[in-house]
Amino acid sequence: MPVTRVAYAADGWGEGELWFEGTRLVWHELPRPRPVRTHPHPGGVQSRLPLRSTIPRKRGPAGDGTAPSLQKVVPRFERYFAGEPVRFDDLELDLDGLSPFQHAIANALRKVPYGEVVSYGELARIAGHPNAQRAAGTFCAHNRYPLVLPCHRVVAAKGLGAYGSLGLDYKRRLLELEGVAV
Repeated sequence: MPVTRVAYAADGWGEGELWFEGTRLVWHELPRPRPVRTHPHPGGVQSRLPLRSTIPRKRGPAGDGTAPSLQKVVPRFERYFAGEPVRFDDLELDLDGLSPFQHAIANALRKVPYGEVVSYGELARIAGHPNAQRAAGTFCAHNRYPLVLPCHRVVAAKGLGAYGSLGLDYKRRLLELEGVAV
């Protein structure tokens, strides 16, 4: 099955990307500022290319994995970045190849409510694996579904913890968006 890339813009955050195989999410890139792509105009004027969604334009029956079903997902991500409490627990994820432990952590992450945080140790306990806080942290570090599996809501016992290449400022900003005092 082909993979469809869907770009979305989040005001004040940048451009994000969702990658779907049918209706199953296989990858998510959080929004970040993208360099402005300019192209020379024959008259010497620079033109800025607008952000365009890559959702196919053809319409098919609802729920068949084509444009209409994907078009309902993108606005949720945009609303999240506008500060609206949004849930993503109904999105189907590609979790093939995960171990039983990793499945348990993914399921536990989906239960962490908007605007709340848990520690890595608490996440491991919720998943049924007490004392596996470091392994829970490793799972979060390799999470390819931020927001859907909200690792930004998982904090260290003494502080925020880490947030990969986007850094602690991004994690702090996500938590502040959800009303969490950090």
